[in-house]
Amino acid sequence: MTISSVAAVAGLPSATVAANVTERDVMVRTGDGMADAAMFHPAGAGSWPAVLMWPDILGLRPAFRDMGRRLAAAGYTVLVPNPFYRTRRAPVVTGAFDFNDPKQRDAIMSLRATLTDAGIAKDAAAFITFLDRQRATNRRKGAGVQGYCFSGPFAFQTAAVRSDRIRAVGTFHGGGLVTKEASSPHLLIPKTKASFVVAIARNDDQKQPDAKGILKASFAAAKRRAVVEVFPADHGWCVPGSQTYDQPSAERAWAELLRLYRTRLV
Repeated sequence: MTISSVAAVAGLPSATVAANVTERDVMVRTGDGMADAAMFHPAGAGSWPAVLMWPDILGLRPAFRDMGRRLAAAGYTVLVPNPFYRTRRAPVVTGAFDFNDPKQRDAIMSLRATLTDAGIAKDAAAFITFLDRQRATNRRKGAGVQGYCFSGPFAFQTAAVRSDRIRAVGTFHGGGLVTKEASSPHLLIPKTKASFVVAIARNDDQKQPDAKGILKASFAAAKRRAVVEVFPADHGWCVPGSQTYDQPSAERAWAELLRLYRTRLV
């Protein structure tokens, strides 16, 4: 998806989006090396709340650069990292990707297997620390984190490992938020100090219909404010260019995210 197409979805002229956002590629020091990432913030002098935007399993690529740019235009300092930096630089996928192609699917799942919960926790802490060192970050305001598909759990982990900073969490068609393992992301909720928006894909809900109830009960038990909703769209619907992109549902999810940030990142 190009800048112009993102601007059209956002209701903004492409020139306005480009002129109002400063962006640069950065390298972030982590416990395991240097992670490549993209950073965005409103143009001009000032500072804004920090947001860590974890990409989906296809990683840092033009679609997520566009999403980072769009969020920055709304008044945030945004970091979009390459989760697979230990293995290769972004983009890890170029051109069209077909999850129905076993060869392509196996290749990306092999990359996924290189990530561990411990590694993601270290990375999350490092990324928030990096954001807080930027002049464009207003550290007096809370920070946010959002995840998509496989990075939905990463958003929960970030909120737990940096509960001192994260005040808002958004997950969109997140996979594996509720499992039977002791490491299930939903068990991290009491360790957080955030409010949540959890947007669930209808086909994910069909496969795991009890997950939404478990999430709601977990949020209630921990006294965390949360919106947990099943959207009338399939897994991947929020990411422009995906095979299941659904613009009306994506725009509604985006509006929910901004409502959360405007309420909590103050």
